[in-house]
Parts: sequence; C-alpha cells; structure tokens
Amino acid sequence: MSAWILSIAGVCMMSVVVDLVLPSGQTAKYIKNIFGYIIVLVIIWPLPSIVKGNFDFGSIFESQEIVLQEDFIYQVNRDKLTSIEKLLEEQIEELGLKNVDVSISANIFTTDMTVDEIFVDLTNLVIDEKAEHIDIEKAIVELVMDIVEIEESKVVFSE
Repeated sequence: MSAWILSIAGVCMMSVVVDLVLPSGQTAKYIKNIFGYIIVLVIIWPLPSIVKGNFDFGSIFESQEIVLQEDFIYQVNRDKLTSIEKLLEEQIEELGLKNVDVSISANIFTTDMTVDEIFVDLTNLVIDEKAEHIDIEKAIVELVMDIVEIEESKVVFSE
C-alpha cells in the first residue's frame, strides 16, 4: 500500500518537474497527456489484486511497527527531569532551606526513564528561622523520596 502511494506521488512529482522544464507548445501537450495516462495506470495498478481478494484492508490501518523517535523521548525525559528538579528546589525552600541546588542523574534515552542519583548541593545553603532545629539532610531525603521513587543511599549531598 505504501509503495503504491509513493509511486503515485513520484509520478506526480516527475510530471510537475517535466512540465516546468518543457517549453510550452505542441510537444508539451503530448507529454502532459502521456504523464496523465501514466498516473492513471499507476493508480489502477493494484486494483486486480484488490478484486481477486488478495488484498487485506486491515493491513492498511493496523501496523505492527512502532517507531519511537529518540529525540522526542530525550526531550520529554529532559523536560521531566527539569520539572522534578525545580519542584524539589521549591519544596526544599518551603522547608526553610534556601539556595539549594538539585540535579538529577538519570538515563533519559529510554522510554522508562530511571533515576540513578540525585545530587543536592548545600554549599550556598541559607537556613531560615523555621528550619533552624531540623536535621537538614534527613528532611531533604524524606522530601526527595516522597517525590521521586529512589533509594535513600542514592541521594548524595555536597557541602
């Protein structure tokens, strides 16, 4: 079916190119007619197999092949990671911990993205009044584990 459609498109494109190249006149009219007949022949070419019953109409609409675009998967997973990082930073700031940078290491080239590690940078940490008496690392780990399904040991802190 796809070969048939491509044949029709190819013949039409060739006829347009030839029409542009040929000068106007009697010869151009004959060549246009010839290409018209060729297009009709290409269109009716699969009809005998359809009439005989060898043609399966279900194969037109049911494709077993699924093509995944790796660039699309990469971009979707990258956007997902960026939004998770921002969410974690916002939630950590709500705890009273400011200037905390979060970065996630993950395999973003597959459809089932897996998070390898989460890095929490506390070098520029500013502690607010409401976070003075909390265990900072424990609170961040609990927050991370609530948002991302990851083991506690995969949350890495740098100070």
